[in-house]
Amino acid sequence: MATSMLNRAAMCLAICGGATALSDVNDAGFWLVGSFLEIDEKTTLKSWTIMETLIGVTALIVSLIISLFA
Repeated sequence: MATSMLNRAAMCLAICGGATALSDVNDAGFWLVGSFLEIDEKTTLKSWTIMETLIGVTALIVSLIISLFA
């Protein structure tokens, strides 16, 4: 079964979006952002987790739209 390049791109985007969502303190980016911006762990956890979840959900929505029109 052959798939188009757009379907492959949508699958890749969905996988990456799912892996990005719901980040926590084990993420290296969490500590990088917290130390670079000099904010405490509680504030970093709130902002970093919300931002990463928004990125993941946006990627999943875009991959759904791509797969509908591919």
